[in-house]
Amino acid sequence: MSRKIPDKWQSSVKAVKAVQVAFDMDEKIQLAIRKQALEAGISPSEQIRDILGLPINKRPKRPRLTVSLSADDYALLAEKYALSSEQQLEIKKKLMDDLINYVNNSLID
Repeated sequence: MSRKIPDKWQSSVKAVKAVQVAFDMDEKIQLAIRKQALEAGISPSEQIRDILGLPINKRPKRPRLTVSLSADDYALLAEKYALSSEQQLEIKKKLMDDLINYVNNSLID
């Protein structure tokens, strides 16, 4: 018995069928590929696809930085910023300010 995939999920069918391949290789090789990807403005996986002659997306799908924060992390950051750990949006704003200041200060050095 086959079930029809809902229309809103149709665009995900290809992604579900894709298989992720992981490479264990020398750190120098990994670093070189990551640097090339950064300079090209693409993800390391897109850089690998380019090296292998496969089609790539020139623009990252989600051009943003991410970090995973646990409840303990939020508690530590709330204390740092004199906020409540439930004020996650305000904590995120403070984090962004810290990151921007960090980069701006390191460019000055």
